[in-house]
Amino acid sequence: MRIASTLMSQNLSDIALSIQSKTSKHVEQALSKTSRNLDDFMALISPAATPYVEEMASQSQMLTRARFGNTMGLFVPLYLANLCANECTYCGFTMSNKIKRTVLNINQIEREIAAITDMGFSQVLLVTGEHEQKVGMPYFSEVIPTIRAKVSNVMMEVQPLPQKDYETLKLLGVDAVLVYQETYNPQEYARYHTRGKKQDFLWRLQACDRIGAAGIDKIGIGALLGLGDWRTDSVMTALHGQLIQQHYWRSRVAISFPRLRQCEGNTNDSANLLTQQFPNETQLLQLICAHRLFNPQAELSLSTRESARFRDGVLPLGITTMSAGSQTQPGGYSAPSEALNQFDIDDTRPVNLVAAAIEAKGLEPVWKDWMAFS
Repeated sequence: MRIASTLMSQNLSDIALSIQSKTSKHVEQALSKTSRNLDDFMALISPAATPYVEEMASQSQMLTRARFGNTMGLFVPLYLANLCANECTYCGFTMSNKIKRTVLNINQIEREIAAITDMGFSQVLLVTGEHEQKVGMPYFSEVIPTIRAKVSNVMMEVQPLPQKDYETLKLLGVDAVLVYQETYNPQEYARYHTRGKKQDFLWRLQACDRIGAAGIDKIGIGALLGLGDWRTDSVMTALHGQLIQQHYWRSRVAISFPRLRQCEGNTNDSANLLTQQFPNETQLLQLICAHRLFNPQAELSLSTRESARFRDGVLPLGITTMSAGSQTQPGGYSAPSEALNQFDIDDTRPVNLVAAAIEAKGLEPVWKDWMAFS
């Protein structure tokens, strides 16, 4: 497990100290380069870089347009289930929440797909809670062919799996797998994951090695910004993406920027949640631009967790894919209800308004991902 071993060897305290030691001179040196290393990335996300965000955004926009053209990919999450066998203190699906649990059957999935394709989408992200017994490979093998027949691109965000299962998913037509580490700090990770297989920090960290070895086309990573020190976690995310590109160069890398959100039934005490340090909107923009300057090839994704105002403002500056019209509950497209969402979303605009906002920025909404050669 080449990636995981390198990540585990990093000294997080040293990284945090290095970030805080950066000065305006370090930031200016990083901005003057055409190829940047991890130390430059630390400078670009440091407090010292705050006065340089406008210059970072300008460079990020130019790099993004040069690599990805005047386009913005659109996808939609499809929640297949809200079962979960883990206790995670920041998630609405955590096993101790007394909610109605649902697993969509084929008929329900077909209705969801019909509603999604009617909105124009051809790229879906399949999401479940982590429950291997009831929502595992037998279920995936049953439902994915039905979904894949109706859309051009299938992504998945489910529990980490063995390599042989990722190989099976590829044969079933899965194009991308997303596994967010949540936080790269093992101590903080243990604090928030108190029961279930998700407690296994290393098994999750090693997932990208297994996904890459299975030959999946795209690997999605990210940290939940606010569980740990967001700057340190972001350095680890940047390194993680770089290592994927080095070792599994046939796979594309996608990086997401979810910020910690309140959710119904949250088991964190309210004081902890309210005092949790996560990036404000200016810092989130700084982080997005820093990733683009560090890794011009990476796909950068922004979800409906963020406000319409923020998403419209940053979409030309580095982001390459966005979700839209999201429902974070099973059956939410064909039969909307007041059921529990996994987390609170902010941008609740219908898809046509999101597409119009993209066009207003001079970009073309793209409803499907790159199609694989047959």
